[in-house]
Amino acid sequence: MAESVRHLDLITMGRIGVDLYPLQTGVSLAEVETFGKFLGGSAANVAVAAARLGRASAVITRTGDDPFGAYLHRALKEFGVDDRWVTPVAAYPTPVTFCEVFPPDDFPLYFYRRPKAPDLEIHPEELDLGAIRAARIFWITGTGLSEEPSRTATLTALAHRAKAGTTVFDLDWRPMFWADPGQARPYYAEALRHATVAVGNLDECEIATGVREPRACAEALLAAGVELAVVKQGPAGVLAVHRDGRTAEVPPVPVEVVNGLGAGDAFGGSLCHGLLSGWDLERTMRYANAAGALVASRLACSSAMPTGAEVDALLARATP
Repeated sequence: MAESVRHLDLITMGRIGVDLYPLQTGVSLAEVETFGKFLGGSAANVAVAAARLGRASAVITRTGDDPFGAYLHRALKEFGVDDRWVTPVAAYPTPVTFCEVFPPDDFPLYFYRRPKAPDLEIHPEELDLGAIRAARIFWITGTGLSEEPSRTATLTALAHRAKAGTTVFDLDWRPMFWADPGQARPYYAEALRHATVAVGNLDECEIATGVREPRACAEALLAAGVELAVVKQGPAGVLAVHRDGRTAEVPPVPVEVVNGLGAGDAFGGSLCHGLLSGWDLERTMRYANAAGALVASRLACSSAMPTGAEVDALLARATP
């Protein structure tokens, strides 16, 4: 195994694409005339968020063999994310995603991932299982379970890792990616058996566990096999419950919202940073909340991911 792989703090696996975000807010896509182009996709964004905080991160994913795929490689490198496991799939185009921006709380997404997104064409035999096991944190998403061969590849990676280090399952529920959303729960349950941390909002926790009340969600996720359950509650903040009894519940950091998309990925990258730093639960949750708030106050996702100095500055302003 290459020496550089041995020192990876984080490997994420899952979705990547090009985000085309309107440069006019408060209007529908039918009226938008100009767009900004950004790297997107939850797994890629989390890797970028961690890299902005000084962590050595990499992503396992697939692009189309097209100019947008070349753009994503360049963007990952510019953000300091290792792209050695990002390879092209000739059969499918790189996905693009449009959004509409209606602050403070309405940001419709339009995914163009047909006939199939190349990031769902990750095959088990292509995985560098040694690197996956060696990474300090391995991060997978619910989208990766939505279709074959990505589903089997994701579960293979989890089984091989066997809870070595920290293994995070981002519940990442996108019903439009599933041919039959009703079939999702057994695959979520299998992934939870191999994960040490689960992260999701109330909708995602309900898909995974069948319950919706925040404390019940956390307890159900712990019962499913994880050691730490992180339940994001929107305006009510975030609840984190550890199997050993430690609990933290912290409010969100108030900001003027520009675009709420990407805030969860900033939260995820900062969660990884806190876990790697050995911080206590409350400090980690406050830091992750602040990182998410900063991205919500900006238009883009990947290029909006904050530095540590920016998160520290926001926390200093927000602390009475």
